[in-house]
Parts: sequence; structure tokens; C-alpha cells
Amino acid sequence: MLVIGIDPGTATTGYGFVQEERDGTLTAVAYGVVTTPAGQEMPKRLVRLHEELAQLIILHRPESGAVEKLFFQKNVKTAITVAQGRGVALLALAQAGLPIGEYTPLEVKQSVVGYGNADKGQVQQMVRVLLGLETIPKPDDAADALAIAICHLHMVKSKTWYEDGQ
Repeated sequence: MLVIGIDPGTATTGYGFVQEERDGTLTAVAYGVVTTPAGQEMPKRLVRLHEELAQLIILHRPESGAVEKLFFQKNVKTAITVAQGRGVALLALAQAGLPIGEYTPLEVKQSVVGYGNADKGQVQQMVRVLLGLETIPKPDDAADALAIAICHLHMVKSKTWYEDGQ
């Protein structure tokens, strides 16, 4: 199964495509970031984000997608802009007809590292190990997106396992 994970934002949105083979092997197919100019009006930034995510989905044809859930931040202005980027990411996935998973940072850390209070470095290191990469994926937003995709694959597998009664 090929999954796209998205770490939303308006200035920088991370994306990562992870393929899980039948034997459980995970492979990073593609990853990176979509950036928008800081001085650009918000509506134009959101259009650009949507267009680039839609093109990535068309190019790679994932079977499912996952987006990080927004958690409350002290800076309300930042939370609102992240929420706008998250909405655009959800829209791009929904328009493509993809099943969508949404996970909190705690769920991602628990799934990838096995510890909900893991720090960013531990998550990035596990992403590197789980995907068999020589180095930690850069930038951080791309590594986070890969972690979200890995989390989704783990959750889908456990849900399928549970539903099958195994």
C-alpha cells in the first residue's frame, strides 16, 4: 500500500510517500516540502499549496492519505494558519477520493517510536531506520510527514487485524 503523509502548514507543508510491501518492508518513495512565499496573500498561498499537493497525488497515486491533527498552541495566530493549511491538505486528499487518517503528534510518536513523549530527534531517527535510509530525511517537515505516513500504515494494519478477528 502506498500512503501519503502530510505535515500541514501554510509557509511549509511536509509530504512523504511511503510504500509498504506485502512482507512489511517500508520504503520512502518520495518526500519533500511545499513552500509558499511569506509575503504572498493567504488565499494565493492556499491555492498554491492545494495545486502542488494535488499534483503530487496525481503523480504518485497513493491509496490512502494521513494528516497530522492540529493540537492547541499558545500562539493562536500560528494555530489558525496551520489549520488553514491542514484544511487544504484534507481537501486535496478528499478530492482525490482517498481514505484519510488523522493522527495527533502523540499518536505518531507512539506508533513510530513506541513512546508518546519521544522527542523530534528520536522520531526522525526511527523514520530513518524504519525506511532503511542512510541519513535522516530533511527538512524536518518532510521527516514528520514520513512519520505520519508510517503511523497511518501501522494503524491501518492494526485496524484490519482487529476487524479480521485475528
